[in-house]
Amino acid sequence: MYFNQISVKGLGCQSYCIGCPAAQQMMVVDPKRDIQDYLDIAYQEGMRITHIVNTHLHADHISGDQELSAATGADIYINDSVEISYAHKGIEPGDVFTLGAAKVEVLHTPGHTPNSISLVVTDTGRSDKPEMILTGDLLFVGDIGRPDLPGAEILDEQVENLYNSLYKTLAAYPDYLEVYPAHGEGSLCGRGMSSKKSSTLGYERSANPMLQFDSFEAFKENIMSAFPARPKSFSYIISTNRKGADLLDACTLDKRLTPDQFQELMEEETTLVMDTRDSAAYGGFHIPGSINIGFEKQLANWVGMVIDPGTELLLVVENRDAYDRMLTELHRIGYDTVLGYLSGGINEWLMSGRPVDQLAQISPLQLHKKNGPDGPLILDVRTMAEWNNGHIEHAIHFPLTDILDHKMPKADKDREIVLQCGSGYRANIAASFLKDQGFTNIKSQAGGIFAWHNANLPLV
Repeated sequence: MYFNQISVKGLGCQSYCIGCPAAQQMMVVDPKRDIQDYLDIAYQEGMRITHIVNTHLHADHISGDQELSAATGADIYINDSVEISYAHKGIEPGDVFTLGAAKVEVLHTPGHTPNSISLVVTDTGRSDKPEMILTGDLLFVGDIGRPDLPGAEILDEQVENLYNSLYKTLAAYPDYLEVYPAHGEGSLCGRGMSSKKSSTLGYERSANPMLQFDSFEAFKENIMSAFPARPKSFSYIISTNRKGADLLDACTLDKRLTPDQFQELMEEETTLVMDTRDSAAYGGFHIPGSINIGFEKQLANWVGMVIDPGTELLLVVENRDAYDRMLTELHRIGYDTVLGYLSGGINEWLMSGRPVDQLAQISPLQLHKKNGPDGPLILDVRTMAEWNNGHIEHAIHFPLTDILDHKMPKADKDREIVLQCGSGYRANIAASFLKDQGFTNIKSQAGGIFAWHNANLPLV
């Protein structure tokens, strides 16, 4: 039997190839939208992609099922009760796929969604006992799937489904069974996933805090206490996956724009300029009104938080390679309306004589000297958990999610305001957002708490 896990950093998406080179057949489970990895594996291992399986209707990324089916002719399989409008073959609990030595059995494990499945995999070339389970978004390494995404009206039912799937359905399987989830660290489909990409049922039963409750009531109280933020993109992604995403061939990839062309498109009300450079580069010079979301591993999640799906995007990037990588990230979460990028980057814009703006970066030592009751207003935009682990004296906790919900600080528009986060990344997002709302004296604390700590400065 052949088995391979493919991970997407940042989004935390994990997909799988299961097959048998002797039988020349391969199944891809929960494929990402950029499919070259799967095509390369099939070619290198001498297999044909014959099955494409979705464990559930995904909310955080556009499925690659349409791309992969178009490229290979493979059928798409999903739980028969999922309401979708694209061509597929339904599967039900108890169904078994046989691909040479690989045996894959469908297990109904609702909770993250009402129709979620897991896949129990057996390498019959070695044993008739199951070797692993692909848990989709039911069980993660160190966490479990969130039950709130399908909607508040069925949340109570989903919580009960989640408990039953974890505590009753999985109870029938041995501790040695290897666990391979559909998401890992960075995903917003859970609350606190480990950076480890796989585990065993036995280890999760002993170490996963969400598998330690002695009653359903205690489990429900904990899981209902807090849910991760829901990006704006999730509803759009769900609806796109329900109908089947358009093929990427429809998207023109190379859209180099001169400053004249770029400015003309900027003047349209439906466009947004997204500057993908790092915090320092954006701080030095940027196009007025642009939003800074730098190319970091959490990029896709923050795009989904900040920008409405369907927005027409204009990109400022370092070079063509950065544009290509950015397109891949954006396509993964359904942001397909990219009008182009500024050819020559910000330097070309500068040399054309057009206006630029700056975002002052203040170092930890500079901020420490100015800090006090009469100093600048320091807004810490991290999460509550991060804030509770230590923060700057006199700072005010003002989460980035509040700013993105248009909850503005109660301060004069010309007051000196310093935005601070863990590394400077989120502070730049918040700062560029506040500048666009008319705040004129905004600064970003360079390096965030990480740099503050390395400067040996105190936290409270």
